[in-house]
Amino acid sequence: MDRKMHLILASKSPRRREILENLGITFTVQTQETDESCSVTDPAAFVEELARRKGSAVTCAPDSIVLSADTVVVADGKILGKPHCENECLAMMRTLSGHRHTVVTGFSLSGYIDGKPVCVSSHTETIVDFDVIDEADALAYACTKEPYDKAGGYAIQGHAALWIRGIFGCYYNVVGLPVHDVQVLLRDTFGLTLKDFS
Repeated sequence: MDRKMHLILASKSPRRREILENLGITFTVQTQETDESCSVTDPAAFVEELARRKGSAVTCAPDSIVLSADTVVVADGKILGKPHCENECLAMMRTLSGHRHTVVTGFSLSGYIDGKPVCVSSHTETIVDFDVIDEADALAYACTKEPYDKAGGYAIQGHAALWIRGIFGCYYNVVGLPVHDVQVLLRDTFGLTLKDFS
């Protein structure tokens, strides 16, 4: 590499920051409020669109790569975002209880190639298998702070781990950032790896 590249994370998610920090990646966080209303109903297209919006709202310099992402849970054909109240959380727990669902994360990378701006996006899907959740346990969980900033109302790395029988696919995708697939897109598009930012 001719010059030092900088990674900008266009996300408020503390989980995404933690994943990158645990990998020893050096990055800065820049976010702007973006419109998350979207008429797209296909979950993969939906999260990719929101990821692109988040990334495009941040200024990308020629020596930077902007990484943005958005995650949803899909159960019974419906997109579950973040619950806003106890009742929404309980409804989500009842939907997930005893069933499999899919976690879909869309991610976007913006940068420059030969002086021209380039933005690419992709998505990753992971199937999560939930055990039956006792109603009293669901209520106790809904009374904690954990569910309310997370798609589907749960954190696989938190208390909800007690209900997860197994996953099929990338664990980090469920946390919020599928680092392997991000690195593949980064390498194939910009010729970089995440370790180039360490």
